Amino acid sequence: MRQSSDKVYGLLSVAMKAGSVASGAFAAGQAIGSGKAFLAVIAEDASGNTKKKFINSCEYYQVPFIEFGKKEQLGHCIGKDERSILAVTNESLAGAVMRANREEEGQWRK
Repeated sequence: MRQSSDKVYGLLSVAMKAGSVASGAFAAGQAIGSGKAFLAVIAEDASGNTKKKFINSCEYYQVPFIEFGKKEQLGHCIGKDERSILAVTNESLAGAVMRANREEEGQWRK
């Protein structure tokens, strides 16, 4: 795992400890639909239907989203079982996760 991956997972862990993560399909879906989510994180290995559902929902409600990590790792970093989707409900933490993810993508492109 690269350093910026660790940073994303660390930021998600901090967000969870701060009470700023809605995890799982139901809770994340509610956060997205109610305008409380500032970022959705969709697991890269989520099913096609799950990805489509949440990408469409994020686009409709104008919530930024990233596809990042595996279900097992996303769940582990927030102290839970596997999670296909997380919603970050703190604006500054969501911004930090997006910046760290951009660093991650930049490393892939080099």
